[in-house]
Amino acid sequence: MQFTHQVEHVLDLVREERLPLNAHLMSLLLQCGDYIGELVDAIECNQEAEEPNAERRAALLAELAEVAQTAAAPGEAIASEPVRTALRFASDALADANAGGMEVDAALQAAADYPYWHLSLQFNENVLRDGLDPLSFLHYLRSLGRIVAILPVEAGLPEAGAMDAESCYLGMEICLASDSTRQTLEDVFEFVRDDSRIDILAPQSPLSAYATVLQRLAREDAARLVGQWRSLALFSEVQWRSLGAATLEEAAAEAVPVAVPVAGARPRPLDERRAQEQKFIKIEVSKLDQLIDLVGELVIAGASARLIARRRKDSQFEEATQAIDGLMEQIRDAALTLRMVQINEVFQRFPRIVRDIARDLDKDIELTMTGSDTELDKSMVERLADPLMHIVRNAIDHGIEPAAERIAAGKPPKASLRLNAMHESGSVLVEVMDDGRGMDRARILEKAIAQGLAAPDAELSDAEVYRFIFEPGFSTAAQVTELSGRGVGMDVVKRNIDALQGEVAIDTEPGRGTVVRIRLPLTLAIISGFQVVVGNAVFVIPLDMVVECIDMPPRQSGSHIVAVRGEPLPFVPLRELFDLPAREQGRARKSLVIVQYGQLRAGLLVDGLLGECQAVIKPLGRLFGKVKGLSGSTILGDGRVALILDIPHLVQHTQQQEQGNTAAYAERSVAAAP
Repeated sequence: MQFTHQVEHVLDLVREERLPLNAHLMSLLLQCGDYIGELVDAIECNQEAEEPNAERRAALLAELAEVAQTAAAPGEAIASEPVRTALRFASDALADANAGGMEVDAALQAAADYPYWHLSLQFNENVLRDGLDPLSFLHYLRSLGRIVAILPVEAGLPEAGAMDAESCYLGMEICLASDSTRQTLEDVFEFVRDDSRIDILAPQSPLSAYATVLQRLAREDAARLVGQWRSLALFSEVQWRSLGAATLEEAAAEAVPVAVPVAGARPRPLDERRAQEQKFIKIEVSKLDQLIDLVGELVIAGASARLIARRRKDSQFEEATQAIDGLMEQIRDAALTLRMVQINEVFQRFPRIVRDIARDLDKDIELTMTGSDTELDKSMVERLADPLMHIVRNAIDHGIEPAAERIAAGKPPKASLRLNAMHESGSVLVEVMDDGRGMDRARILEKAIAQGLAAPDAELSDAEVYRFIFEPGFSTAAQVTELSGRGVGMDVVKRNIDALQGEVAIDTEPGRGTVVRIRLPLTLAIISGFQVVVGNAVFVIPLDMVVECIDMPPRQSGSHIVAVRGEPLPFVPLRELFDLPAREQGRARKSLVIVQYGQLRAGLLVDGLLGECQAVIKPLGRLFGKVKGLSGSTILGDGRVALILDIPHLVQHTQQQEQGNTAAYAERSVAAAP
């Protein structure tokens, strides 16, 4: 408890704007948070009697006390002598630990002579508005034992003219003789514990705990409490000196300015906070999955009913199915919304990660996060965390240069790292951008040739060269570090993103920086689709990626490029791609479905258009899971299976085709030249 009190005291100084929250203090508080986590873990393992890391505790206590000391300026209401005492104790304990002498922190942890329970209370300002009377708690304490002494804390009292009759400014230090257990005493304050400060010290607590009580009080209140303890003879002379009591007793007659709490600085009323909490409930993920599955089956059953109504040509039946369709679509959207969470659930861990890694590598990095409120399916958010972690660590280790190298290159010494998320073309785009040294294309290609990933005479585009980064075992690092260089990581990133039906791409410029883009579908459960027919097979295209449908324009024989409104557009003839037979009813008019993925557009040549539908995505299974161009399947209303097209892959296929056609055209032009 003594350690957390010291952290709380420093946080109080920050809250009162008596201590600046700079980078050093933030790092110290984060380290304290890690150590408190170790203490909590020890409690969970039933090892609370053992010190998890004594040397680290002593070092943190020393640094906390030193930081608190800097806030003790003249005229401020702060018990400076106990702070100096805590600093001396912590420093001595650390020195003894390093010298292998007495047990670490022994002076701080030695039991005091104090034979009673000590209760240090500071009720929240809104306790009266919440319908609770602090006096009733004191009356109840009398039923549990004998109140030996009680001291009101007056530091928080404003001038009479500034007082609010409905606000509570009261604090108390109580000496209680009782045989009750700690839990019994804590239960007394159960209804005010959330927003009040309730500290309960057991008899013979460590001396440091009482020093912390004095440290928290204003100097005048601390002096009055020392006088009360003196009259009760609660400590030995050695302990009095350790507490700095003499200095406090001398200060009893001094007039010390008291800081008045700022209006509105207290936590909001308890009833308002509880009302906020009641807006949310916790539900097991398995129950949400079950709901999504049932909604999916309902969508399939609705499609079947709609098909039967259309075949019977019953107008009333069709109207009823249309009404049901509208309701099912709303139910589908509401059910999917339940699984959508903000990507901030992943982003929020990176400020600490970037801070720690930058400190270890002695780099100055400013992290900027935008679009953290972008929503994505919860299952995808959880599986996105690890790939994003690898990319950020690589950006800090490989991409961003040390400050001296940046200055020599004419860059500011502080590097910029940015995480951005947004919705784009029916998908979620996550970007990791840095202004570092960028990637060395020549070095990557040289390494790829050495590993047999590319032929020495191959002419590769920049995108194809940078794609080697995602090959297993590929690394251009000159030496292996704790963060990278083992050739493990980016291949895992690619594999995990592929498993989410997404894609990852790299855009880099030497000396300017690198952008890694991850594009993911919004959900892997139920989508709005557009049905097309090719031969006798039905395919589904995600509706968010469909731009428009037009009649197939004229094209040159053997070319996979058509002109749409004067602009060239590459297209894929799906019947040729999947080697499907022609339609049984003979040759029909062809249609071109124009789709867009990111900034790229392409056309899909189909035999017919069937219209919109609700598609419940079903996995293809192990046999067809790696078939290019397909991302899943769905069940139609008549029971047939329709395949869902993988638009990102098909768009990339058209781009590669276009590059091949351009190269072939260039070769023919050169050959035909005189």
